[in-house]
Amino acid sequence: MNPPDDDQLREILPRLRRFAVSLTHDPSDADDLVQATMEKAIGHWQRRRPDGDLRAWLFSILYRQFLDGRRRAGRYARLLQLFTSEPQTSASAEDIVVVNASWDAFDQLPPEQRALLMLVSVEGLSYREVSETLDIPMGTVMSRLSRARRSLRELDEGESREKRPAPSLRRLK
Repeated sequence: MNPPDDDQLREILPRLRRFAVSLTHDPSDADDLVQATMEKAIGHWQRRRPDGDLRAWLFSILYRQFLDGRRRAGRYARLLQLFTSEPQTSASAEDIVVVNASWDAFDQLPPEQRALLMLVSVEGLSYREVSETLDIPMGTVMSRLSRARRSLRELDEGESREKRPAPSLRRLK
């Protein structure tokens, strides 16, 4: 297979960075994630399907790099806790969303929902391409995307599940 076309990669880099920032919430971490993605992609260029979509392939690598990094951070925190006997807390993306109430509605969604919304709504990938990118069935993409859109709508309207009043119970005779 031919080596990567620099112009193609340069065109995709801003989209990869935007996706990485949406996942990490940190421009510096996003840059590191994009760099790791490009290193992996170029190193595995021979394994790429010639008929496959380059953009979807790169988004797939980036997302998997992100998930692997989160897993490594969790393992590192657990090991550190074993050796130091002090609990080390590493905030998950969901914890960060809950703690920082000033983020806008999109940033309050879990990373999986942000990823789906970014890939479909911003990057314009089809459901099939997202399914291949994230390695999940197309039906799962559609149902998760529906939940992500509903959550985003609720957050936009100021209704978070934690803030909803408990339903009142009536006694029926």
